[in-house]
Amino acid sequence: MSAGARREAALRGLLGLGGLGAVVCGGLLVMQGVAVPRAAEAGQARLERAFATQAARHADRSEEPGEPSPQAIIPFVSPVDLSHPATPAAPAAAPALLRLSVARLGVREIVTSGEATHDTLASGPIMVKAASAQSPVTILAAHRDTHFLFVRDLAKGDVIELQNPSGARARYRVVRFETVRWDRFSYPRDPARALLALVTCYPFGGTEYGGPLRRVAWAERMDADSASQA
Repeated sequence: MSAGARREAALRGLLGLGGLGAVVCGGLLVMQGVAVPRAAEAGQARLERAFATQAARHADRSEEPGEPSPQAIIPFVSPVDLSHPATPAAPAAAPALLRLSVARLGVREIVTSGEATHDTLASGPIMVKAASAQSPVTILAAHRDTHFLFVRDLAKGDVIELQNPSGARARYRVVRFETVRWDRFSYPRDPARALLALVTCYPFGGTEYGGPLRRVAWAERMDADSASQA
């Protein structure tokens, strides 16, 4: 390996991962047709109720969210060890819940934490990597034909908002897209701004489950002034 390649590898995290492999595409051959959107709708309805319950508990405490740090939006999840996708993450006391929204497209999805499996992805997007102080990168994965179908229509400059049940919000502006093999996807270890990646299978409308390509929408965390003007 050349010196340049070694430096690049040191600066980037590589997700050669089951979580971004065949699982994201679906592989739900027995659930094709109307069963897939029905399962997706039912799963989101259940997660919306759970989110509303958690939000009501926070409201009862009269907590003022203020302007959160990138990590404060997602305080409930330990980063997943993505180098060993077959090993499930330690279960949390309760699943993390976030509301993802894109106002221009009318998108509202509840994101949850946990292991990315066919069953969990059927209900909604899964956080496969949480932001941390050492690596302020959040990675969400979902199926291309249901919860992340909207990624097809995202455009550079669109604003993606994440909100947790306490009311704390973070906004990210879409800055670029890439199409990459699942085993070549990587992310910066120490970006200048906190990053959000939405990952799904590609191409949209494809009938091949478990294909090698992933579509990635990259968004940068907006500062308070930029977010207020969005």
